[in-house]
Amino acid sequence: MAPSSPRPDPVAPNGPTPADPGSSVPALQIDDLHVSVDDREILRGVSLQVEPGSLHALMGPNGSGKSTLANTLLANPAYVVTAGRILLDGEDVTNLPTDERARRGLFLGFQHPEEIPGVSVLNFLRQAIARRKGIDDFSVLEVRLSLIDWTKRLGMDTRFQERYLNEGFSGGEKKRNEVLQMAMMEPDVAVLDETDSGLDIDALRQVAAGIGEVRKARPHLGILAITHYQRLLEHLVPDVVHVLVDGRIVATGGPEISLEVEARGFDAFRAHEEAPV
Repeated sequence: MAPSSPRPDPVAPNGPTPADPGSSVPALQIDDLHVSVDDREILRGVSLQVEPGSLHALMGPNGSGKSTLANTLLANPAYVVTAGRILLDGEDVTNLPTDERARRGLFLGFQHPEEIPGVSVLNFLRQAIARRKGIDDFSVLEVRLSLIDWTKRLGMDTRFQERYLNEGFSGGEKKRNEVLQMAMMEPDVAVLDETDSGLDIDALRQVAAGIGEVRKARPHLGILAITHYQRLLEHLVPDVVHVLVDGRIVATGGPEISLEVEARGFDAFRAHEEAPV
């Protein structure tokens, strides 16, 4: 369990008021969401909610709709919401663009982070934090001090901040950079899209430890971790596990659900879904 007193961060929050960890309002609520791509329905009534301070895992096979959900939360225009709602801290953001969702506290960690040559990690984060906090000319010094602090806390080289964003990064470095961004931007909800993808066991441990460190500093942070496998959840024990099959949530429960997936596979859940009532 995350401690009740977060470690002070050099960058003081100045954005939207975060959800209270004891609040009954979900940090993220997905309500009967239907999503189509090229006129083909992919999500067929997905509903779940992530409470402040909780860690939810969303598991599913390839083609189940996990990436569709992540892209829809990001407001990718190729993914069309035909019914349902997305709410952040009780506010309906279904029709808001990506930058407005981010400003309201939504963070998405990409499965395949893009390389951006010519843009340093420091400059990228300065612009992103400025947008999140609504400060046009955010102090470079404040960002640099916070970067130095967080790279140390995450076990990263402090020279990392001068490198171009993801250019020449290993798979592990890209995912650790996503965790660094999550720490610096101080979101209220983080959606981690297959953070374990492409990582060896050592890199996975480092990334999971970094996520744990951010949770210690931000005890109200709600996390939705999207994954195929149990192995990530061996390092980040979820409060709730959801199983997504063929565009629907077919099972929700505690960590034992992920062990059942590991033992029986997703076909067992698909058979359960298709069984007559």
